[in-house]
Amino acid sequence: MQLGLFQFGEASEEPPNLPAARHAIDLLAMIAEKTHGNLSIEEQRLIENSLTELRFRFVQVAEQKPPAAADKPAEKSAEPGDAPASS
Repeated sequence: MQLGLFQFGEASEEPPNLPAARHAIDLLAMIAEKTHGNLSIEEQRLIENSLTELRFRFVQVAEQKPPAAADKPAEKSAEPGDAPASS
């Protein structure tokens, strides 16, 4: 849900919350690590496949989202030969 791939109820254009999505994926990975050896084969596969899919989707969404720096107006960049301004 934090990746913005699911919408419930009214359609909204909420941007993906990548830090929250990363946190949720990390929590699921921690659960998988802590329960290792205590799960059936099916349960272990379910968690591993879910983590793989979530990580893949996270990368896809992160690549689609424009970087925060692109939202800001571009500042004039200094030329390589320009000396810094002194006061």
